Amino acid sequence: MEINTLTPAERRVWRAFATGATVDFRVAGEGNWPRPVLRAAVLRALLLNGPREPGEIAALKVVGAHVTGLLDLRQAVVDSMFRLVRCRFDEAPRLVGAQLAYVSLRESELPGLDASHARIDGGLRLTRCRISGPVRLSRAQISGALYLDGAQITAPDPAQPAQPPGQPPVQPAQPVQPVLQFNQVSIDNDLCARGLRMRGLFRLDGASVTGSIDLEDAELSNPGAQVLTAESLEVGSNLLGRRLRADGRIDLRGARVPGRVDLLRTTLSNPGGTALRASSCVIGELWLREGAPVKGRLNLRRAEVGQLQLAPEMLPDQVRLLDLTYTFLTPHEPAERRLPMLERDDGAFDPHAYEQLTAAYRRIGDDRAARVVQLAKQRRHRRTLSWYGRAWGHLQDAAVGYGFRPLRAAVWLLSLLAVGSLAYAGHHPAPLKAGEAPPFNPVFFTLDLLLPVISFGQESAYAPAGPYQWLAYVLIVTGWILATTVVAGVTRTVSRQ
Repeated sequence: MEINTLTPAERRVWRAFATGATVDFRVAGEGNWPRPVLRAAVLRALLLNGPREPGEIAALKVVGAHVTGLLDLRQAVVDSMFRLVRCRFDEAPRLVGAQLAYVSLRESELPGLDASHARIDGGLRLTRCRISGPVRLSRAQISGALYLDGAQITAPDPAQPAQPPGQPPVQPAQPVQPVLQFNQVSIDNDLCARGLRMRGLFRLDGASVTGSIDLEDAELSNPGAQVLTAESLEVGSNLLGRRLRADGRIDLRGARVPGRVDLLRTTLSNPGGTALRASSCVIGELWLREGAPVKGRLNLRRAEVGQLQLAPEMLPDQVRLLDLTYTFLTPHEPAERRLPMLERDDGAFDPHAYEQLTAAYRRIGDDRAARVVQLAKQRRHRRTLSWYGRAWGHLQDAAVGYGFRPLRAAVWLLSLLAVGSLAYAGHHPAPLKAGEAPPFNPVFFTLDLLLPVISFGQESAYAPAGPYQWLAYVLIVTGWILATTVVAGVTRTVSRQ
């Protein structure tokens, strides 16, 4: 391209390229300035075959321009960085398959960006950009960081057919394509998106981020549909989402985050559907507390979490915990506050969930809470039994609390001992062999009836008659039932230990 065919603004940029100097078209003291026009073809020619000076590092650095035409760098090899700050683009740049050094479009206005399959040796900076179309980075490789801090990204709604007069307007359809399409992107540093404002779908399926993903203070909106999908996501450090506001479904199925998934003070909403799905994930720490109650289902099935920080007040009405495993559960709450979480699983009875909660309490030495959880487990299991199994379960529960309330057996025994002692003290049964029977003692006679193993020689020496004989039968049967339930409860406790 001949320099004499360039506009004055383009000549300034052309001359500055060889030394990497910045060309700033802004007018001091003015918020809105007349943006000079730069043709995309000129910028492309500079990046591919611009002038060089010995001892200088060539770079394209422009602030405050209006770029017309299509900046097409598909499959290009560009060894010079380019930084187009606060620029306005008429068409979405195409960087598909390009090999680039460093790209910064900070605070620019774009109708979209396509850098699929690109390789960027430095970083990609889209900080505070206003983008009105999709951003595609599928299978891109970024050696540095990806910056989306403060960016505002939306996609135009599909065109709607004209409505007949008098008919209510049709609600806009959801965008078919993701607004942020980052499938299988590879980032060797961080993905920084603090304060991101996005409407549509953010897709991160199969992505790999060596550092952290930062979505703190972001607002993601796609009501009634998926807003963030990151299936099989690989993160080297943390997934940060403090004060995140998400209207739509977040899907992290199969993600691996060795650090923490930080969702403190978040607002997750997807009424009638799943608000957060983290099933089959492997997570070092999951923090979900200090925020508003989740609107929609919470799915943690088959997830493996080292430390689960879960506030009971944030739990929605439906929680799916089948085969969830965790080592520590914080903050410490009474078992009565944790048990509703297990009752809200709309699936079948899952004894594993109760065992996990029991183990978490035992690790911190709260044996009372562990017993409460185990008792709740037996009661929940009772609902799945046949009528006679439920009847026997109710009897064990009332008698000794399935072995977790052993003092109940003592109360029953003392009560029956008092009833039998008073009854037989007022009416001594006749001895079986006069002159050979030991002196009658109503207390030990009642104990002989109640205790099926121990014998004090009273039951075998005296024979009550009439209603007192029936009372003896009742005491014998009750004693056997209490003994059986106590043995069953003790056996269950010993087997768990």
